[in-house]
Amino acid sequence: MSLTPPGWYPDPYAGPGAVRYWTGAAWTAQVAVPAALGPAPPRATPPHPTLPLPVAVGAILSVGVPLVFSRYVLRALADQKWPIAVYVALLAVVAYGPPLVFWRYASRRWGTGSPRADVGLTGRWADAGWGPLTWLACVGAQLLVGSIVLATKIPIQNNTDQIRDARDNPGYVIPMLIVAVIAAPIVEEIVFRGLVQRGLLSVMHPAVAVGVQAVLFGGAHFDPARGTGNIGLVMVLSGVGAVLGGSSYLLRRLAPNMIAHAIINSVAMAIVLSGWTPGNN
Repeated sequence: MSLTPPGWYPDPYAGPGAVRYWTGAAWTAQVAVPAALGPAPPRATPPHPTLPLPVAVGAILSVGVPLVFSRYVLRALADQKWPIAVYVALLAVVAYGPPLVFWRYASRRWGTGSPRADVGLTGRWADAGWGPLTWLACVGAQLLVGSIVLATKIPIQNNTDQIRDARDNPGYVIPMLIVAVIAAPIVEEIVFRGLVQRGLLSVMHPAVAVGVQAVLFGGAHFDPARGTGNIGLVMVLSGVGAVLGGSSYLLRRLAPNMIAHAIINSVAMAIVLSGWTPGNN
């Protein structure tokens, strides 16, 4: 819970010069310009924007339930012999449509009414540098957690075997590239670092909130079909989620994360489509 008293603070959603009223627990829709308020006493650093806990819970349900449901949809329609691109597009809508709808609802119900502002969906020119730096930090987390996984012999498998098997089919590869490199970085950052983390920040210490959303992010990539073979992957992606969560907390915006996330997925797709595996000459 924030200890910052109610009052006018620099607006975390707008540019320099604007101020927004903080109730002591949440931001309001009340904004003003400093000149209209007169001289203000010096304040502590304004609290990080937060959302109520129900937003975090709803966001997890809005992405978790569709992910599970999408697998059943795929199995039910597998015998229809539709073009693979149709299946990929359908699964993207089923998996990512509900969280986007919830995002807009949550903004109207619990936020300021501005979906972009409520999750920090903003960017600056400097993010062209912050994004790659965040990606490098994510690579460091992958190497660190990956080495622990290998040293402790925890099972680890990837979730891209089906992409590798179908890499010569452009009707499958092109839609998957669009989903992995564009859709996933945008939607997953909005959900996990925007809705979930900001919802957790309203009731948890920042370090705990970042850690919890990181574990939830890793868990969202668990594939029941692989059983314990996915545990190592979940751990590695949780490490990535922790870096992305820390970045969004410190910078208070999602653009650097989306760039880093897109680079991560692009590199993974390039490796998969090349057919390279560790140990190949």
